Amino acid sequence: MATLIYIFTFLHQCLYSSRHVIPLQKKSPMTVRWGVLGSTAMIDPAVLIDPALTHNECFIVGFASPEKKDAEQLVRTYGRGIARAYDGYAELVADETIDAVYIPLPNGLHYEWASKALDAGKHVLLDNPITSNAEQAGKLVAKAEEKGLVLLEGYHWMFHPAAYAIKMELESGAYGKILRTEAWATTLTGTVPKGDPRWNYDLAGGALMDQAYAISATRYFLSAGAPSSVVSAEARLSKSDPRVDSCMEAELEFDLPQGKVKSKIVADMDRPNLAFLVPRLWEQPSIEIETERATLYFYNFTLPHLYHYIAITDKKFGKRTYKQFYQNHSAWSQHGKYWWSSYRWQIEAFVDKIRGREVAIWVSGQNSIDQMTTIDMVYQRAGLPLRG
Repeated sequence: MATLIYIFTFLHQCLYSSRHVIPLQKKSPMTVRWGVLGSTAMIDPAVLIDPALTHNECFIVGFASPEKKDAEQLVRTYGRGIARAYDGYAELVADETIDAVYIPLPNGLHYEWASKALDAGKHVLLDNPITSNAEQAGKLVAKAEEKGLVLLEGYHWMFHPAAYAIKMELESGAYGKILRTEAWATTLTGTVPKGDPRWNYDLAGGALMDQAYAISATRYFLSAGAPSSVVSAEARLSKSDPRVDSCMEAELEFDLPQGKVKSKIVADMDRPNLAFLVPRLWEQPSIEIETERATLYFYNFTLPHLYHYIAITDKKFGKRTYKQFYQNHSAWSQHGKYWWSSYRWQIEAFVDKIRGREVAIWVSGQNSIDQMTTIDMVYQRAGLPLRG
């Protein structure tokens, strides 16, 4: 059932996006010219390529891959007669006509190529996690700030009205203090094939790196930095490399102004079948937040534009209500359209940031440093080496 809903809503979003493509000749003269680093296997068009089609100030002018033939294939598939192929990442980064670079490379290459792009005067959008470890994250953020360039770690789901609406309700105090949270982000067993960079320690692989959404959601809804401590952390190790976690479960403790909050997280990129036979198709990244007055359960927070719900259970009366937010009355939500994907919302904020406009939602450099600090702390508590 969950798979059918996913397919239906995905097609629904594609239909709306295809109806709102803005021709290049009708786009603003202030258009941000994008370059993309990565091979055909690395690039998901939903992140930038599709959203750029519907943005008045975006178009993609180049693709770079380790092999130019692959870049040429990307141009044929996504170039729309505009983009060109570059012979390697360095050639694209050196092109002075490109304003911003999107980097969906393996985690272990993020720091190197984001740093080179910043040195070349480019704004940078990075897939998460931002780097391999907190030390690299700090250096990268400092470089972007020094050069006055926009650097964004792509936790796109935070930009969607659903996440924003729930965060505002929690911060309003309507439910009282947050007492605990539990978040999980999982991938079905066999989904990440052998040989994928996410299994490669030297490329900063591991379940916690790949499914760090569980940590990002926890910190986002707590409005917290790094935890004060990692109470426990237990990894299920990869059979091919004991330095790589195929699953990580941890309990974090946050020392917040309202008091201490304990948060459980599960990050699994090889989720076992139920009873060895049944794939857990119904599982999507979710978070449960218990407060003084209610328990909130946010289902599918990472792709809320496809399908999501927020179940709110009143602790006094036991009444459960359900909410969905594809657009609401907040100023940020009114800034966009109900059919926008979380990636489209992210690109809206990214371009606004470049143009110096006010942005209601942003993943700050300090936020990214805190995120990587938390990941490092969990790995250390689990007895595993840091990445990088």
